[in-house]
Amino acid sequence: MLQIDDLTYHIAGRGLFEKASAVIPTGHKVGIVGRNGAGKSTLFQIIMGNLSPDGGSVKYSPHLKLGMVAQEAPSGSTSLLQTVLSAHSELQILQSQADKETDPERIADIYNRLADINAQSAEARAAAILSGLGFSAQAQKRPCSDFSGGWRMRVALASILFTEPDFLLLDEPTNYLDLEGVLWLEQFIRKYRHTVLIISHDRDLLNSAVNGILHVHEGKLSYSTGGYNQFEASLAEQQRQQATLKARQDLERARIQTFVDRFRAKASKAKQVQSRVKALERMTPIASIVAQQTTPFQFPEPGSCAPPLMKLDNVSVGYEERQPVLEKVNLRLDPEDRIALLGANGNGKSTLAKLLAGRLNVQSGEYQTAPKLTVGYFAQHQVDELNLDETAYNHLRPMMPLAKESEVRARLGQFGFSADKADTIVSKLSGGEKARLLFALMSFEAPQVMILDEPTNHLDIDSREALVLALNEYPGAVILISHDRHLLEACVNDLWVVEKGSLHRFEGSLEDYRQKILRDKNDARQQKVTVFHGSDDDKKSRHEKRKENASQRQRLSPLKKAVEAAESEVTLLSEEKAKYDRALSNPRLYDPDNPKAQEAQTQFIQEQARLESALEVAEEKWLAALAALEEVEAQLTK
Repeated sequence: MLQIDDLTYHIAGRGLFEKASAVIPTGHKVGIVGRNGAGKSTLFQIIMGNLSPDGGSVKYSPHLKLGMVAQEAPSGSTSLLQTVLSAHSELQILQSQADKETDPERIADIYNRLADINAQSAEARAAAILSGLGFSAQAQKRPCSDFSGGWRMRVALASILFTEPDFLLLDEPTNYLDLEGVLWLEQFIRKYRHTVLIISHDRDLLNSAVNGILHVHEGKLSYSTGGYNQFEASLAEQQRQQATLKARQDLERARIQTFVDRFRAKASKAKQVQSRVKALERMTPIASIVAQQTTPFQFPEPGSCAPPLMKLDNVSVGYEERQPVLEKVNLRLDPEDRIALLGANGNGKSTLAKLLAGRLNVQSGEYQTAPKLTVGYFAQHQVDELNLDETAYNHLRPMMPLAKESEVRARLGQFGFSADKADTIVSKLSGGEKARLLFALMSFEAPQVMILDEPTNHLDIDSREALVLALNEYPGAVILISHDRHLLEACVNDLWVVEKGSLHRFEGSLEDYRQKILRDKNDARQQKVTVFHGSDDDKKSRHEKRKENASQRQRLSPLKKAVEAAESEVTLLSEEKAKYDRALSNPRLYDPDNPKAQEAQTQFIQEQARLESALEVAEEKWLAALAALEEVEAQLTK
């Protein structure tokens, strides 16, 4: 169980967390959501111990292992498979010790531990994870240095998944994945046997792979069970209720204030006036709902163009003199066409996008475009399209040479750039802000075709929804490459698959394609298992191992049950206390003219205090049980 109590953390004078609390039950798969900049990644760093909070605490059992994807992608001459295997440090140490150890008892201990961590299937499991993330058996044998940064980040993800930490922390893991990889990751998270915390803006992932949502908002944390859709509906209802209570309280305050103002000067009403003044002072104001507006995307209206906008006949495309990436490509694009390019990364989706955007030339075949056709291109790798040392204003100024400064800034404002942000150099902008700048630049000339290669990677959920609305209002043609199923389902009506060097139409829905991918993944799971062998002289008999393991389990079982019982008690008391915390925020309890409300208020405060005391005792009991368990585990591993 992960328990966050009164967490406070400030950065550059700004409070990210102010007495934030939450409890994450063991084994839960939790999606962490919130606006960009709310503090989600900072929370991960605090949990990992890389940052120290200004106040409060983050508690979990010290014997639990935490794991997070490394910020730097692996590199060097080591093969992908060996890189993943090397990430499991205990496995590597034990295997090394097994090769050198001569003491029979120690050798037996090593082999027992290797069996406990499934060493015999380690290579097969590592290969299966790499395969799920898009690496063929042949690619797994190649060195990391052969692959681009995005592909090597997949290896970093595979490495942490292979180590199976008790707390798996994933920060936007789908940013480097294609749709096929995302579907595999969803399955993996659902079946993962430990606790998972995942920061994501992918609505479908948060609906299918998690059973709880932790909302980071205005320095606070709130946990709710269910997927993202349930959280969204619950949040909307809470906001509606809060707005209703706020309106009622404002009316009541106004009524009391009117009475006070009217009879303040009358001696006969002095007691009543004083009573109402005190009532106003005791009335805890209900906070207004501060609407966090998401700046909409505003794509300019394109000029008309006669169809077809583009037409490809038996086209081959690739890079320089090398073998074509795609051959015999046939495609016709008309106004208002909405096409999704599907297929695993590395098959040529981005290559085709670059051809259609005019970034690559045809190697053979015929490629025709409509006269005066303008194409807007959103590149997957934003850094390649932007000058990191220039401001947003400086990027747009050359495109509007005759315009006034105010007009340039107004154009940037349409994409969410305030005066300060417009004058900030690109290297200091967030990923979402860079994306908005790229949208502003690529749509500047009112293109008849927009080609968007993974446009949502750095957008939060609300910004993604704004993009959906803008694309559906845009009258031109759209070609989308994205792993965001919500975006695809909302915006496209034609599916094309890029695979095996060719392009073909997919006859079916996106759900049909998802089912096909999952079937293909299941068919490909049949892999050779490398069994970890030791000599007969070095191993204990299976019977002796079973007896020894049974003895250890018998000794640990009551201690583990005590930990689980104490943890359950802490969870129940935390949930019960939260009920009274919420109840005491009801303004009706503070009505001085209602004796029953005052009586209920007193009871609630007493119960809240009792639960706080009981919770402290339960937490001490839980920590004591953990300490006893860890002591015995340490003795058994000596």
